[in-house]
Amino acid sequence: MDGRWRHWGAAPTQRGWGIVHARSTTVQAQPSSIDAGLAHLRDEVMPAVQAIDGCVGMSVLMDRGSGRCIITTAWETDEAMRASAEKASRLRDRAAEKLGGNVEKIEEWEIAALHRDHRSHDGACARATWVKSDPARADQNIEYYKTSVLPEVENLDGFCSASLMIDRETGRSVSTVTLDSREAMERNRDQALALKTAKIREAGVEELDEREFELALAHLRVPELA
Repeated sequence: MDGRWRHWGAAPTQRGWGIVHARSTTVQAQPSSIDAGLAHLRDEVMPAVQAIDGCVGMSVLMDRGSGRCIITTAWETDEAMRASAEKASRLRDRAAEKLGGNVEKIEEWEIAALHRDHRSHDGACARATWVKSDPARADQNIEYYKTSVLPEVENLDGFCSASLMIDRETGRSVSTVTLDSREAMERNRDQALALKTAKIREAGVEELDEREFELALAHLRVPELA
């Protein structure tokens, strides 16, 4: 995989950062179209998205086995994200076509926590866990994630970075842990499962889904939010 696909650059220090938002698009790709679709996302979609005012990056998670592709763009503000909707729609439809699939769902999030130990490299993978909780407990859950989950996730073999995105209206959230390699992800699978089980029980949230992905593209300038 081309190293140009990855960059965990620091955000400009002179910029005043508030709540950062994200839009994720889930596409069900055809296995035969994955490589062409990823090349299109790298060469066409990413430059176009980054040229939109307020965009602070883009990432792509790909599960080649199932064909599930999650394209996430990050935005300085909710207003910037919403202002991008028309352009994003055109880019999204074209990307789905190149991936040989359809857009399954579009979700909008607040990036509540983001912590990086180091940059991701070629071969990096990610484990994403979706949960649901009482929307009224959003702030408590964010604090729990920052103080009780992140310190232990950092100890996973091959840990690179972790993020938490939430939807305050529905109470849904997704935690994504990026790891240096698929081998590291396989080695820490049992440890991660035990950690997840304990933390979900302590937090009193409901697990909705968990998937493992290839980190196909990561070019984000979102600041540390942990």
